[in-house]
Amino acid sequence: MTAIKDGEYTATIYKLIKDGQYVDAIHILNGQLQKHTKSRAALSLLGFCYYHIQDFTNAAECYEQLTQLHPEVEEYKVYYAQSLYKAGAYPEATKASFALDNPSSQTKMVKLQACIKYCEEDYSAAKSLLEQLPPDDPDYVYNMGCLLYQDGKYEEACRKFMSAMQVLGYVPALSYNIALTYYSLKNHNQALKYIGEIIDRGIKEHPELSVGMTTEGIDIHSVGNTLVLHQSALIEAFNLKAAINYELKNLKTAQEALTDMPPRSDEELDPVTLHNQALLNMDTKPSEGFEKLAFLLQQPSFPPVTFGNLLLLYCKHEYFDLAADVLAENAHLTYKFLSPYMYEFLDALLTCQTAPEEAFRKFEEMNGKLAEQLRKLSKQLQETRLTRNEELLKKAVQDFELMQEKYIVVLMAQAKIYWNRENFQMVEKIFRKSVEYCNDNDTWKLNVAHVLFMQNKYKEAIGFYEPIVKKHYDNILNVSAVVLANLCVSYIMTSQNEEAEELMRKIEKEEEQISYDDPDKKVFHLCIVNLVIGTLYCAKGNYDFGISRVIKSLEPYNKKLGTDTWFYAKRCFLSLLENMSKHMVMLRDTVVQECIQFLEHCEVYGKEVPAIIEQPLEEVRIHIGKNTVTYEARLLKALFYEVIGWNK
Repeated sequence: MTAIKDGEYTATIYKLIKDGQYVDAIHILNGQLQKHTKSRAALSLLGFCYYHIQDFTNAAECYEQLTQLHPEVEEYKVYYAQSLYKAGAYPEATKASFALDNPSSQTKMVKLQACIKYCEEDYSAAKSLLEQLPPDDPDYVYNMGCLLYQDGKYEEACRKFMSAMQVLGYVPALSYNIALTYYSLKNHNQALKYIGEIIDRGIKEHPELSVGMTTEGIDIHSVGNTLVLHQSALIEAFNLKAAINYELKNLKTAQEALTDMPPRSDEELDPVTLHNQALLNMDTKPSEGFEKLAFLLQQPSFPPVTFGNLLLLYCKHEYFDLAADVLAENAHLTYKFLSPYMYEFLDALLTCQTAPEEAFRKFEEMNGKLAEQLRKLSKQLQETRLTRNEELLKKAVQDFELMQEKYIVVLMAQAKIYWNRENFQMVEKIFRKSVEYCNDNDTWKLNVAHVLFMQNKYKEAIGFYEPIVKKHYDNILNVSAVVLANLCVSYIMTSQNEEAEELMRKIEKEEEQISYDDPDKKVFHLCIVNLVIGTLYCAKGNYDFGISRVIKSLEPYNKKLGTDTWFYAKRCFLSLLENMSKHMVMLRDTVVQECIQFLEHCEVYGKEVPAIIEQPLEEVRIHIGKNTVTYEARLLKALFYEVIGWNK
């Protein structure tokens, strides 16, 4: 930037501020302050600029100097206290607020002190301060809504926010709070309506915030954490939109919500966005996700769900030692951020690793308590149905489903202890005990079907798989490929070949439509169904038919060869090679040649396909050249030549 003469700088500063170029204005003002120490105008403008880029610590320093230089100016005391509050320096902000001795500042002081107490989680003190305000003051109504929300009284909070909106008009932060109450009430449609309004207005009124540009693939520089961005409530709205779609299992829409928000650099991201990025990208970038969640846990403040989510994700990826370490190192966070249910569940889950019988007892105890609550809620639900009150009925259904979900989570963890031991009879027994509470739940039905399938009870398994598949028959690819494969196998094993063929034709038809609409998209459903059927025949010793089915299932290789499909295929080939080496199986030459050609095709198309998805936090990684389908296909081909040589 070119040097500016003393006489010209004021006009330049005001123009930069008007254009929102606060950082450039700060550079000039700092230069002027070095020349003209204690300049009131420069300090005032500098504080204003720092406040607008949300650098509240530096803003507070500027206003502190101004309060010392000009103690008679009440405004500087107000700005100083507000900057300290925004910077999170709550004790200092409280002390500064008492300096507001002018009667005209009394109301501002009370409001500020109430906000400070709210942020310090001293809600009773915040309420006492708010009650000093006139009941018709919009800020009183607004802030009482916040206290009601914090107390879990979402409907009352929503009414307060609505009342405040009637007086204040449209305020983005107020609209966001209304959306948040609807989200907490599980009324996602209403929440999305208010979120949509915030986003639409934000795009219209602030085109400079570049909403949606990143999703469209346009490279945009960071818009910074400006006051305009904060006042637009766009970041909060997009985060809530992502959370709602994540709950509704619309993962792609949830991820787009995060990329649609105004672009900022990584170091400028707020804790909620950082948490949501970690959670939503866990499947594709697990290492990065764990890193972000662990980083958040070291910060002074973070989203309350961070602690529980990190522990659950460690357990999901079977990093039980890490979960135990985090739990032990952050004992002070346990009571604050983990519900008794969550703590008991994690405790039992970690106990599984060293004392499975003790863990089973803990899960049993948990489910006993949850079953009792389910009984009460079931009775309450039946009574509510008789009243014909739609609102009460909706609430009763939500409460029952939430408790049922908790019960099923514990039940599955308990059953997994015996599933891992392949004691499927015991797993079935556990599921049958829970039929009273779960017989209408798809997750429960699916797991019952799996355990019946594993015991070769194909007819009974069909009874559980079929209703789930039929529910999604018009969008068959929404059903897990393994479920479809198991149902097809069950049909075949009970001589219902026509039903199996009809289901496979349906899958093929939908996959063809997807290939037509999006030629580059890989879809594996039919491939996995054929692989499972091929595996079944191989397991029964019919390698001629089984291996041929496996080979056909991966055609065309550019669309069907993936890590999961390769896993199924190589198991069949390894089983075949083992039996051939023991002279238990003899393959026709044409089938052997077919196998060799298949492995050669896998060599060509498998260069970029990982053979194994490694755990994200493994210290010892597989050599990059060895973790490919190409490498493993060459090994299998070499084994084939060796076995053929032996047989000859």
